Amino acid sequence: MSELQNINIYLFISAILFAIGAAGAILRRNAIVVFMCIEIMLGATSLLFIAFSRATSSLEGTFMVLFIMAVAAAEAAIGLAIFILMYRKKGSIDLDNFNIMKW
Repeated sequence: MSELQNINIYLFISAILFAIGAAGAILRRNAIVVFMCIEIMLGATSLLFIAFSRATSSLEGTFMVLFIMAVAAAEAAIGLAIFILMYRKKGSIDLDNFNIMKW
């Protein structure tokens, strides 16, 4: 299998994962499910960067994935802390129940 066909498979898988994550983040109302969908989207982006990095034999994609992993770790720590505070304040983590940011 040539390198171009190989990268097309990764592009297709990455697009499917990103679409699943985006649809879940838009359609779901549970904060933890939205959080997991955002993580799926970050994983799809990482897969795409690695595929291009391997196809071009460069390290830029690998370094971008390291930054994405750092952002995902920070998002996990801060997001879970926010979920705990939301649950303590409202007793639920359903996103429809929160109007904290509204005037």
